[in-house]
Amino acid sequence: MIAVSFLTPAGGQEDVLLKTFSFRNGAVRTGAALETISKRIGYFFTYDSKIIDTESKTILEARDVPLTEILHSVLANDSLKFTVIGNNIIISRTSPGINISQLKADPEKKIYISGEVVDNATGDPLPFATIAIKNKPRGTVTNINGLFALNITGEELQDTLVISYLGYLNRAIPVSQTVGNDFTFKLFRDYIPIPEIIIRTQVPSDIIKRTISEIPANYGTTPASMWGFYREGILRGKELQLYSEAVLQIYKSSYSHPNIKDQISIVRSRKNENISSSDTVLLRLKAGLGSSLLLDGIKNTFEFMDQDNFSSYRYWMSDIVTINESAAFVIEFEQMEYVKTPLFRGSMMINTTDFALIQAEFELNPNYIDKSNVNFVISSNKGYAVKPVSVKYRVSYNKSGNRYYLSHVRGDLRFSVRKKRRLSNSSYDIFFEMAVTSARTENVIRFERDEIIPLESVFSRTITRYDAEYWGNFDFLKPEDDLLKAISKVTLKMSGYAEIEK
Repeated sequence: MIAVSFLTPAGGQEDVLLKTFSFRNGAVRTGAALETISKRIGYFFTYDSKIIDTESKTILEARDVPLTEILHSVLANDSLKFTVIGNNIIISRTSPGINISQLKADPEKKIYISGEVVDNATGDPLPFATIAIKNKPRGTVTNINGLFALNITGEELQDTLVISYLGYLNRAIPVSQTVGNDFTFKLFRDYIPIPEIIIRTQVPSDIIKRTISEIPANYGTTPASMWGFYREGILRGKELQLYSEAVLQIYKSSYSHPNIKDQISIVRSRKNENISSSDTVLLRLKAGLGSSLLLDGIKNTFEFMDQDNFSSYRYWMSDIVTINESAAFVIEFEQMEYVKTPLFRGSMMINTTDFALIQAEFELNPNYIDKSNVNFVISSNKGYAVKPVSVKYRVSYNKSGNRYYLSHVRGDLRFSVRKKRRLSNSSYDIFFEMAVTSARTENVIRFERDEIIPLESVFSRTITRYDAEYWGNFDFLKPEDDLLKAISKVTLKMSGYAEIEK
């Protein structure tokens, strides 16, 4: 078992706020002052970025002064309160304006919480970080800007929100503390000193075989009912052409019965089209919903994990990293030099204890992508040649209780479009993404035929309208900053409920 190190607080819980400290740092940025204090006392600060300006100037000078007074002085705000939970000091408003007791009394009532996840050292956003309710198969992921949003129930207020990211220490905070705040969660990298000989003596193919053999134990032998959120978009250069999204219900068939197909039913959806009569080329993504399910490589074995294809790939162990207070082998792979057809290259993260696949990131080998015969899009104009430039995927799984569930799927595709007999071309970026926000295994039944959407359909053609305020209490992924700007530039020609064409 690999030991995972954690920062040890330098004092006892609430007592740290009363403990006296000395600092002689003078004029510094507020963010730098909090980092200095954090390193000294051994606690993490979690706070709402709207109430603390980390770039503002402050003075960090104290001699044997209680920590509470130091914080009030540095932050220049007496209306803040400080709560110590574990090795976290949560900085929040004294009155968030939300009745927590009332929410707890109504288990079915939902409230929206949100936040940001960043690297502690650099401040860079951590995309696709896992946000999970500790004791339930509920959660979401951050977007590319590190932002997340989640609707929680009164019952879940008594649970714990766990933020995790590969290679970083987990952060955990009571759900009740997030209400009324928009916290920035800073994650700390966790380095595991692994002797090189340990990495070199591991046999990647044996680990992959063990992963396949442990699928029933890790991913269950019964079907699951899931709620999820799906979105896809097409950009020509930086201009958004199509954007569609939906709340889904998913019937996930048992991993021990791979021949039984998964199903998807769309609950709500909306779309935005920025297409004029002057557009000579219009691409649409084919079977994005179907691809999201096919990319469940545990259910539909990734070709790079299939023993029949081992001879076509080179595998090597590159690292061992932390994830969810455990550890994972990092196995990288690429096609053999003598293989001239386009295969994948990338990396897999496999738990060192139970051998579950936690994450896979891979792309079609760009050196051979022009030989790919996979057709990802359809074009409205047959006078243009469409070629893939890059095809990248990311798939992750999250454990809840004693079972792993599909958590997040993302595809990023780039195409070059050229009119025949012309030298110039245009660049199109297409993405699709599905995040599972909850799952259950009790009383799971398949959908009726008239409830499901054909997985091979062009998703954007199944939706008729876009409503900017439509999601209500459903969980959804926050659009990235650039995408929000692109959407805001588009004149919304339609609004209202998005009826699905059956």
